[in-house]
Amino acid sequence: MFIVHVFVHVRPEEINAFKAATIENASHSLREPGVVRFDVIQQQDDPTRFVLVEVYRKAADASSHKETAHYLKWRDSVANMMTEPRSSIKFSNIFPDERGWD
Repeated sequence: MFIVHVFVHVRPEEINAFKAATIENASHSLREPGVVRFDVIQQQDDPTRFVLVEVYRKAADASSHKETAHYLKWRDSVANMMTEPRSSIKFSNIFPDERGWD
Protein backbone atom coordinates (compact mmCIF):
# COMPACT_ATOMS: atom_id res chain seq x y z
CA MET A 1 0.00 0.00 0.00
CA PHE A 2 0.99 3.60 -0.63
CA ILE A 3 -0.32 6.02 1.99
CA VAL A 4 -0.32 9.80 1.82
CA HIS A 5 -1.17 12.20 4.64
CA VAL A 6 -1.99 15.64 3.26
CA PHE A 7 -1.90 18.51 5.75
CA VAL A 8 -4.11 21.52 5.06
CA HIS A 9 -4.53 24.75 7.01
CA VAL A 10 -7.71 26.56 5.97
CA ARG A 11 -8.81 30.15 6.53
CA PRO A 12 -11.47 30.20 9.30
CA GLU A 13 -14.10 31.71 7.02
CA GLU A 14 -13.52 28.94 4.46
CA ILE A 15 -13.96 25.90 6.73
CA ASN A 16 -17.44 24.94 5.53
CA ALA A 17 -16.63 25.48 1.84
CA PHE A 18 -13.42 23.49 2.21
CA LYS A 19 -15.24 20.63 3.91
CA ALA A 20 -17.90 20.51 1.20
CA ALA A 21 -15.37 20.54 -1.65
CA THR A 22 -13.16 17.97 0.05
CA ILE A 23 -15.99 15.58 0.87
CA GLU A 24 -17.11 15.76 -2.75
CA ASN A 25 -13.56 14.94 -3.91
CA ALA A 26 -13.21 12.12 -1.39
CA SER A 27 -16.55 10.60 -2.41
CA HIS A 28 -15.46 10.47 -6.05
CA SER A 29 -11.99 9.27 -5.10
CA LEU A 30 -13.40 6.21 -3.35
CA ARG A 31 -14.78 5.09 -6.73
CA GLU A 32 -11.29 4.93 -8.26
CA PRO A 33 -10.08 1.32 -8.57
CA GLY A 34 -6.70 2.08 -6.97
CA VAL A 35 -8.09 3.89 -3.93
CA VAL A 36 -8.47 1.72 -0.83
CA ARG A 37 -9.39 4.49 1.60
CA PHE A 38 -9.78 8.27 1.59
CA ASP A 39 -10.40 9.88 4.98
CA VAL A 40 -11.01 13.57 5.66
CA ILE A 41 -10.23 14.44 9.27
CA GLN A 42 -10.46 17.74 11.12
CA GLN A 43 -8.32 18.67 14.12
CA GLN A 44 -10.43 19.01 17.29
CA ASP A 45 -8.51 21.80 19.00
CA ASP A 46 -8.00 23.80 15.77
CA PRO A 47 -10.85 23.30 13.28
CA THR A 48 -8.90 25.15 10.58
CA ARG A 49 -6.51 22.19 10.27
CA PHE A 50 -7.30 19.09 8.26
CA VAL A 51 -5.53 15.89 7.29
CA LEU A 52 -6.47 13.85 4.25
CA VAL A 53 -5.48 10.22 4.71
CA GLU A 54 -5.26 8.63 1.29
CA VAL A 55 -4.54 4.92 0.90
CA TYR A 56 -3.72 3.59 -2.56
CA ARG A 57 -2.91 0.09 -3.76
CA LYS A 58 0.33 1.39 -5.30
CA ALA A 59 2.13 4.68 -5.89
CA ALA A 60 0.98 4.80 -9.52
CA ASP A 61 -2.62 4.93 -8.29
CA ALA A 62 -1.86 8.15 -6.43
CA SER A 63 -0.46 9.60 -9.64
CA SER A 64 -3.57 8.52 -11.55
CA HIS A 65 -5.75 10.14 -8.88
CA LYS A 66 -4.12 13.52 -9.60
CA GLU A 67 -5.26 13.28 -13.21
CA THR A 68 -8.96 12.84 -12.44
CA ALA A 69 -11.50 15.58 -13.10
CA HIS A 70 -12.71 15.55 -9.48
CA TYR A 71 -9.18 16.01 -8.10
CA LEU A 72 -8.41 18.86 -10.53
CA LYS A 73 -11.71 20.53 -9.60
CA TRP A 74 -10.89 20.16 -5.89
CA ARG A 75 -7.32 21.43 -6.29
CA ASP A 76 -8.45 24.54 -8.11
CA SER A 77 -11.46 25.27 -5.89
CA VAL A 78 -9.63 25.02 -2.54
CA ALA A 79 -6.37 26.71 -3.51
CA ASN A 80 -7.42 30.14 -2.22
CA MET A 81 -9.06 28.69 0.90
CA MET A 82 -5.71 27.74 2.43
CA THR A 83 -3.52 29.89 4.65
CA GLU A 84 -0.41 28.20 3.25
CA PRO A 85 0.36 25.58 0.61
CA ARG A 86 -0.68 22.08 1.63
CA SER A 87 2.05 19.60 2.48
CA SER A 88 2.21 15.84 2.51
CA ILE A 89 4.08 12.88 3.91
CA LYS A 90 4.19 9.55 2.13
CA PHE A 91 4.17 6.21 3.93
CA SER A 92 4.34 2.48 3.25
CA ASN A 93 2.33 0.16 5.44
CA ILE A 94 4.06 -2.61 7.35
CA PHE A 95 0.96 -4.23 8.89
CA PRO A 96 -1.28 -5.45 7.55
CA ASP A 97 0.81 -6.00 4.46
CA GLU A 98 -0.53 -6.47 0.95
CA ARG A 99 -1.71 -10.02 1.76
CA GLY A 100 -4.20 -8.57 4.21
CA TRP A 101 -5.66 -6.03 1.76
CA ASP A 102 -6.71 -8.18 -1.18
